Amino acid sequence: MKRLPIRVRLTAAFAVAMLLVLVGAGLYIYLRLRADLDEGVNASLHTRAAAMVAASSGPRFPAAGAGGGQPEESFTAVLGPGGRVLDETPGVREQVLTADELARAMHGPVTFERRISGVEGTTRVLARPLGRQSAASVVVVGQSLDDRDVVLSGLVTSFAIGGVLAIVIASALGYALATAALTPVEAMRRRAAEVSLTGDEQRLPLPAAHDEIRRLGETLNEMLGRLRRAFERERLFVADASHELRTPIAVIKTELEGALRTEDSVQVREALVAALEECDHLAQLAEDLLVIARAADGKLPVRREPLRAREVLDGVRHRFADRAAEHGRRIHIDAASDVRVHADGLRLEQALGNLVDNALRHGEGDVVLSARAAPGGIAFDVADEGPGFAAGIAERAFERFTRGDEARTRSGTGLGLAIVSAVAGAHGGEATIVATRGATVRLWLPDLDGRPSHVGLT
Repeated sequence: MKRLPIRVRLTAAFAVAMLLVLVGAGLYIYLRLRADLDEGVNASLHTRAAAMVAASSGPRFPAAGAGGGQPEESFTAVLGPGGRVLDETPGVREQVLTADELARAMHGPVTFERRISGVEGTTRVLARPLGRQSAASVVVVGQSLDDRDVVLSGLVTSFAIGGVLAIVIASALGYALATAALTPVEAMRRRAAEVSLTGDEQRLPLPAAHDEIRRLGETLNEMLGRLRRAFERERLFVADASHELRTPIAVIKTELEGALRTEDSVQVREALVAALEECDHLAQLAEDLLVIARAADGKLPVRREPLRAREVLDGVRHRFADRAAEHGRRIHIDAASDVRVHADGLRLEQALGNLVDNALRHGEGDVVLSARAAPGGIAFDVADEGPGFAAGIAERAFERFTRGDEARTRSGTGLGLAIVSAVAGAHGGEATIVATRGATVRLWLPDLDGRPSHVGLT
């Protein structure tokens, strides 16, 4: 049944429902009509019997044939003691009552059904005391049920033929209605077969009625919109990644070619150092791309462990101390020794290192690393004394390959803050910019129970 088309299943369900309705209605009408016909037959029998009883009170014995009616459809008989027939309708050729029935009829009315010789079909019989004072006599009247059975049989036949026709018509109507109801779905299917993420934006057609099918179409259109936006982001990501990879490779090639053409050992050394730096930059870019890809897939792995915040900050400062000193800048730490965080040490150092790298590349003055308890977790701040984020950049600073115009003329990939956001998200935390002049970027991680907090930090 599940393999059948939905319109066939709907039609079958409609036909079954119609069949049940018709059977229920037919059964009710059949039973009701049969009860009415039986009531009419019983009333006729009691009327005839009452007439015989009334006639028995006269000076003469009532004649059984006086009840009228066709002999093959009804009969009347008067029985005396011992079942002796005192009078009966012509044509009845058998004993109407048994001894037991006769005994019961002497004391009150008795009704039963049986076949009687000379009467068509099954006969309903009523026997009751005649009421004569001279002797114990019983009057017996009978009525053929053949007419009743013919009427009921005709009703069943009419319902059988009419019911079949009604089910056929209802099934055809149900199939037409199911087809009409599924027409919008078929239209959406045909349009969906033509939809391409690379072509012009196409939307699924929606029916005019505000029903479940329209809501399905709206949901699918929203899904297509999300897929297009995701596809566009990935396309831009690939394009930007290709551009960022092309630059260091070109620099390495240029430096090595220059080294091959010169015999000056100092120039060779400088070229090799520059090539080595670009290789480090290329390796870092590859690692950053891997982190972003894993984060986008929702599978950035983290291994949580209890860490002292100050020890983490000391490691980051030691890593960038020489580089800061080359530019006449210093890195300060502001963190109490008892501040602890439950996080992946390598990922946390990577995120803080990216923030310090950004501060050294684009900021000015000393860099301050701080860690303190915050509502629901620990807040790590990296601040510098530079001009901060350019207008329009702060809102999308944590997106991939986001850089200001000035930053595009310097080294960098635009992935640093995106990685910070990915590391924070993997820990259940968040990364925010809390100052745009004298840039301060905050990395908030939840406390040891791992529950994110939405309490604002000041």
